[in-house]
Amino acid sequence: MKLSDFKVLTFDCYGTLIDWESGMLSALAPLTDKLGGSVTRNEILEAHGRHESSQQRQTPYKRYREILAVVYRRLAEERGVETSWNECVQYGNSVKDWPAFSDSAEALHYLKQHYKLVILSNIDNESFAESNKKLGVQFDAIYTAEDIGSYKPSDGNFEYMLSALQTRGYEKTDILHTAESMFHDHAPANRHGLKSSWIYRRHGQQGFGAAMPPEEMPHYDFRFNSMKEMAAEHKREMNG
Repeated sequence: MKLSDFKVLTFDCYGTLIDWESGMLSALAPLTDKLGGSVTRNEILEAHGRHESSQQRQTPYKRYREILAVVYRRLAEERGVETSWNECVQYGNSVKDWPAFSDSAEALHYLKQHYKLVILSNIDNESFAESNKKLGVQFDAIYTAEDIGSYKPSDGNFEYMLSALQTRGYEKTDILHTAESMFHDHAPANRHGLKSSWIYRRHGQQGFGAAMPPEEMPHYDFRFNSMKEMAAEHKREMNG
């Protein structure tokens, strides 16, 4: 199996193309500063992932930035820190400031020459529009949690994407799902018979960070530590 066997790359965005953990930690500073160093980077990220996943299951109709506001409040309550709703809302609106990984834009620009590029993301449309400016590429389709009414790893998100792509003439065998999160992306990709590429942004770090751990480790077909590595492998195939 080769990367060049596929016609469509479907992407998770946050954690794969956008450095959501750095963005989260920066925007969480008003809260973590009050904790005075009593919580580690991974501890706050893992707590964030737990509250986020719970809230997404409870209120799948809420936009992602609204989910984040509730997550901020739950983190504050859990640590016994006073906060205001305005502070929670400000955190929810921080997605627009989350940085892209340094290699994302260049890799996407290269891959755009060879594939249809599609986003499948647990995001609201307004927040993604701001992130997309940092990625510097026009995606061929964008499917968000706000569009679908549920959050990954819900099967409904993948069913929606596959149905939409089928109307454009693409079958599962044409698609390579490309993502960091085992919980949100690779596990449901396995369930839906999709091949997948793991962009292991957290290599060298322990745990799963802001993504929940999977019940069991899913299968993946390719593994790269960055989008740059993935683009380089495709170039090698084309020149090989």
